Amino acid sequence: MTIHERYRLSVVINAKGTYTPLGVSRSSDGVAEAVAQALPEFFVMDELGDRASEAIAQVTGAQAGAVVHCTAAGITLAVAATMTGGDPRRTAALPDATDMHNRVVLPACQVIDYGHTNLQGIRLAGAQVDLAGDEDGCTIAELEDELDGPDVACLMLVASRLTRGEPIDLVAAVRAAHRRGVPAIVDAAAQFPRIADLLASGADLVLVSGQKYLGSPTAGLVAGSWPLVQALRAQEKGIGRVMKPTKEAIVGVLAALEEWQAFDRVKWEADELAKVDAFVAAASRIPDVTAEAVQDPTGLQVSRVLLKVADAKRLATELEAGTPSIYVMTDRMAEGELMLELIPLDDEEIATILARLWAVLT
Repeated sequence: MTIHERYRLSVVINAKGTYTPLGVSRSSDGVAEAVAQALPEFFVMDELGDRASEAIAQVTGAQAGAVVHCTAAGITLAVAATMTGGDPRRTAALPDATDMHNRVVLPACQVIDYGHTNLQGIRLAGAQVDLAGDEDGCTIAELEDELDGPDVACLMLVASRLTRGEPIDLVAAVRAAHRRGVPAIVDAAAQFPRIADLLASGADLVLVSGQKYLGSPTAGLVAGSWPLVQALRAQEKGIGRVMKPTKEAIVGVLAALEEWQAFDRVKWEADELAKVDAFVAAASRIPDVTAEAVQDPTGLQVSRVLLKVADAKRLATELEAGTPSIYVMTDRMAEGELMLELIPLDDEEIATILARLWAVLT
């Protein structure tokens, strides 16, 4: 009996990418084994947190790191760290931010919804959000206008394919904040493979997901400056108590980081591109379908399949309604486009998707 049969769960083929409502990603056997070894054991949790900090620093080049419950928790805790500086009195007071700098500057075009909006994630710390620019874009000058106001705790920037408008120059934005003595945080949930580049922008904290491309159990990874990481870890004696990581999550992150360091990423990128190219060639044989390989717009070294069809909404609906359910990216559905990410899928699952496309479209 499979886990799906045991608990009466739908069988899913996830071509939607590292999507939280579908369980995000698949962990390796090595990570699963490390988690299983951790579950029946006791640990000094602060000591385990220290080992995680060392490992994150070694892999990313940051001064220090921390594991939190998830990236969404990382947003709230990172903002709290900039507001409290790790001061025990302030940490205990949040979300009451009286007498603290509590304004967070965020580009309006980088307000995104990942189940709740990042606005709410920021406000959970007791902060208020000042938006710079508008939904279509934000210039450095517009960021500077907001940063020049009083009581600014930090600048929040987002690295995601879901942002709108022209990409913001991260280096210029971080420098604008630093000229005013304001720390900069980058929310880069799905950007773990780029974390070293994001830290090179000068950002004080970079937040990424462990369970997306790293393949750990559910966890957020925070990398950055030693003082701010310590202030973030101090939030476990405040609002961070409800966002703390579990022992198995931290051990799983450690195992996943070890695997990442031993990983041949050049070969992996070539293999994944070959998988996408083979799918594009096969899908292009379906009548009235245009298929092409596209790169991630943020610079993540991930190739995806773009399908252009006459009725994208009907196709996506029928793919999900079948057995197994097939999920694809639908954020460009109104333009007649669907996107597929094949990274976690095996040959049998890919063959199933192609067979279903033939059945639905012909």
